[in-house]
Amino acid sequence: MSSEREPLSPGAAEWNWTTRNGLLLVGLAPLFAQLIGSAFNIWYNLIHIRPLLTAAQHERFATTILIDNVIVYPIATAVWVWVIVSLRRPFRQLLAGETLGSEQLIRAQRRTINLPWWSIGVAGPAWLLTIPVLLLALSASPERLNPHVYSHFPISVIVAALIALNHGVFAVELASLRLLYPVMFRDENPADIPGAYPLSLRGRGFFWAISAVVCPVVSLLLLTVASPVAEDQKTEFVVSVAVLAILFGLASAWMLGRLVVEPIHELRRVTQEVASGNLQAQVRTRRADEFGPLIANYNQMVASLREKQYLQEQFGRHVGHQAARRILDHDPDLGGTEQELTIMFADLRNFTARSSLTPPQEVVAVLNLFFTEMVDIVERRHEGMVDKFLGDGLMALFGAGDPDCDHATMAVAAGRQMLDALEVLNGQLVKEQYDPLTMGIGIHTGTAVVGSIGSDRRCDYTAIGETVNIAARVESLTKTLRKPLLLTAATRDALTCGVGLIPLPPQKVKGLSQPLAVFGIREDGHTD
Repeated sequence: MSSEREPLSPGAAEWNWTTRNGLLLVGLAPLFAQLIGSAFNIWYNLIHIRPLLTAAQHERFATTILIDNVIVYPIATAVWVWVIVSLRRPFRQLLAGETLGSEQLIRAQRRTINLPWWSIGVAGPAWLLTIPVLLLALSASPERLNPHVYSHFPISVIVAALIALNHGVFAVELASLRLLYPVMFRDENPADIPGAYPLSLRGRGFFWAISAVVCPVVSLLLLTVASPVAEDQKTEFVVSVAVLAILFGLASAWMLGRLVVEPIHELRRVTQEVASGNLQAQVRTRRADEFGPLIANYNQMVASLREKQYLQEQFGRHVGHQAARRILDHDPDLGGTEQELTIMFADLRNFTARSSLTPPQEVVAVLNLFFTEMVDIVERRHEGMVDKFLGDGLMALFGAGDPDCDHATMAVAAGRQMLDALEVLNGQLVKEQYDPLTMGIGIHTGTAVVGSIGSDRRCDYTAIGETVNIAARVESLTKTLRKPLLLTAATRDALTCGVGLIPLPPQKVKGLSQPLAVFGIREDGHTD
C-alpha cells in the first residue's frame, strides 16, 4: 500500500485543472441539488403554507426560518467542508506521486467511497431540524395555528429534503467517480477497501424511485386530501408538480444512467478489443459497488489471457506453436505429467567425420537445410514437437499434450516422409556439389514423464524415462541393421493403419534384460 507511485501524466489543460481541483468540484456537487430542494420548499410554502397563517404567524414563520438558516445551515456547511478538507492532504500527495502510509491511505479511500453517505448525514439533519423548530415557534404564537400546517409543513420539508438529498447523492457519487477515484485508487480496487459502504445498484434504484415517484405522488396526495386552496390553484399546482416530477425524474435518471451504463459500455468496449486480439486492453474504471469485483475479475481474466499468450509465444519458439497450444491446454503450469507418447530420434550418418573435413559455413548451411525440412515435416505436417536438436540429429515427441491422438501413426508417417524428403534434399545438394546425406530414424512408443525440466535460470520442455532411452537405442540400431527407419513392437501395436513392416531379429539393447523386437519398413509399401 505504501509503495512509490508515479505522478499522474499531464494531459490537456482542462483535464489537468479538473484533476487538481477535484476536491473543490466534489464539495460543490451537492450545492445545486440543495438549492433545487430549497426552491421547491419555498414555492410549496408560498402556495400552501402562507394562506394558512395570519400576518403575525407569517412574520414569526419568516423570522424563524431566517434564524434557522443563519445557525443550522452554516454548521452543516462547515461539517461538509471539514469532510472535504480532510481529504485534501492525501489527495494532493497521491496526485504528486508521493508515498502514503497504509492506514492513512485506507482511511482516505474509505472516506472517498463514503462521501455520498456523508452528504446525506450532513444535509439530512439540517433539513429535518427545520420541522420541530418551525412548528414549535408557530405553536408558541398567541394566535391559534391552523391544524393543516401540522401536516403540510412537515411533508413539504420532507419532500424537499428527499429531492435535495437524492440528487445530491447522485451528484457527489458521479463527481467522486470522475475526479477522485482515478487519484485515490490508482493501484487498489475500491471494492476491497474495508469499512466502506458504497451505494449498490439496488440502492441507487431506491433513491431514484423516491426522487421521481414518491416525492411528486406524496405532494399530489397531500394537495388532494388536506389542502384548503381553491380549485384553480389546485389545478395549477398539480400541473406544476407533474412538470417538476418529469424534470426531477429525467435528471436523476440521467445521473443514474451515467453511474450504471458507463461501466457497461467500458466493459463492452474492452471486450471488443480483446476479441479483436488486443490483450493489452483493460477496464480502467474504478468502482466500489457491484461493478468493482466484476471489473477486477475481468481485468484479471484478460491478464491471464495475456500471460498465457506470452507464455505460448515464448514456449512456441522452442516447441512449435501448434504443440505449445496443445501442451498448455493439457498442462497449463508445465509442472509435468506422465503420459503415453511416441518418441523419435533422427540422426545424420557419419556427419561428425564429414564436418571435420568441411568448411564451417558449409556445415551450417547443410544442417540448416536439413533441419528446416525435417522440422516442417514433424511439426507442421504431422503435429509432432521437435524437443531438441542433438548436433546433427533431433529428438521429436508425438502426442505430447494430447495422449489420445494417434501419435504412433503420426510418428511413423513423419519418419517415412522425412526419408522421402531427404532424397529430394540430396538431389539439391548434389546439384550444388555437396555430398549427399544419410539418416537413421528410431521410433518407440511408451510412457514417459513430460514437463519443464531444468533450473530457475534455464529449462527445457522435454520427456524423460525409459521410453526415451529405448527410442535412442533403436536409432543407434539403424547403423547395425543398416535400415534407415526402425520401430519397436510397442509402436507397431499402437498403429491404427496398415504399414508394411519387416520383422527383424530381436536386438540386445543396453538397459533391457530381454532382447528388443524391432521392425523395418517395406520399401514397396505393402502391408504385413
